Formats: sequence, structure tokens, C-alpha cells
Amino acid sequence: MIDCHEAMRRLWEYLDGTATNADRGAVERHLARCRRCCGELDFAIELRRLLADSRSEDLPDDVRHRLTAALEDLTDD
Repeated sequence: MIDCHEAMRRLWEYLDGTATNADRGAVERHLARCRRCCGELDFAIELRRLLADSRSEDLPDDVRHRLTAALEDLTDD
């Protein structure tokens, strides 16, 4: 089974629909068994929805970079 960090790294591609079938399966297996990450899928879906609703492409580059860094920090635990 993949570890939490790897599952969260693959989660973004999973949500974008760009993950391979093997990666999709690995993420799904991890999230089904890992109590530590059980809320991460819901969190990521809500975050993606929030970013889409707030037209994140209009954010200044420095804000987008800080947001990306913050998201990476959340998944580095």
C-alpha cells in the first residue's frame, strides 16, 4: 500500500481525471484503509470547488504559489 504522502500527491491527479488506472486504484485503496487520511478526499474536493468558484486563475502568481505551498505542506505530514 502507498503511504499517506504518496496518496495525497496522487490525489490531485485523481481528482483531475489524469491519474492512471493503477494510481486511481492505489489512492482508493489507501483512502479506504487509512484513518489518518479519511477526510482528505472530501477536503480536496471542497478545496477544488472553492478554487473553481473563486476563479483561481485570476489570482496573482504569488498568491497562487503560496496556496500551492500551503497545500503541499498539508500533505507532507
